[in-house]
Amino acid sequence: MQSVRLVLVAFSFMVASSVSAEDAQIAVAGNFTSPMKVIIERFEEDTDHRIKASYGSTGKLYAQIKNGAPFDALLAADQTRPARLEEEGKGLPGSRFTYSIGALVLWSAAADKVSDGPALLRSGDFNRLSIANPKLAPYGEAAIETLEALDLKAALEPKLVMGENIAQTYQFVDTGNADIGFVALSQVMRDGEIIKGSGWIVPGEMHAPINQDALILNRGKDNPAVTELFAYLKGEKAEAIIHDFGYETE
Repeated sequence: MQSVRLVLVAFSFMVASSVSAEDAQIAVAGNFTSPMKVIIERFEEDTDHRIKASYGSTGKLYAQIKNGAPFDALLAADQTRPARLEEEGKGLPGSRFTYSIGALVLWSAAADKVSDGPALLRSGDFNRLSIANPKLAPYGEAAIETLEALDLKAALEPKLVMGENIAQTYQFVDTGNADIGFVALSQVMRDGEIIKGSGWIVPGEMHAPINQDALILNRGKDNPAVTELFAYLKGEKAEAIIHDFGYETE
């Protein structure tokens, strides 16, 4: 009889867990692809929820949400668009917070190409300079601001090749279509070190802070998977992962 009770208790727990498990669809800025994949993996291990993420430029994700894309939450590469969605009544008031602060790096797939970033840019000793489209991607805006700070924007415009998002920007450099490019530090850093090629981390004072905000959208406001994910993003486990990929947190 005791064994029967134990089986029933275990079965009841399994049913309760399956009932409480939820799925969520989230939109994530392309620069945060690598850390988000790790965070989702750990989150799913620690909970019964399942998260499906779509990655892209913040500008395009914003447009998709405006046009009714079925996302439960947005993890943007800026603060402007989440704030705008909240003001437009498309997000849960009070749910917006800064989940990471990004860093920009001038990067080359070649191990010996980038040592002194400003000197290399001034020399012009490269075929192309890849940046993300500044109209769609905050990291592209930061790249333009960096060139302006160095007084090199006009001189280097003929060498610019624009990626639709930060992932494509990285691909241009990784495949050799561009010798160098301004990419997100998270794309080339693990555990505090650049793991491939060579790079110059752009000082933060050369561009506006890349504060990245998250917002629960109306579709996800009653979804436990979303609220628990946002709580997880603020916790120590996620924060450690975020730092490993070169981001800061508030």
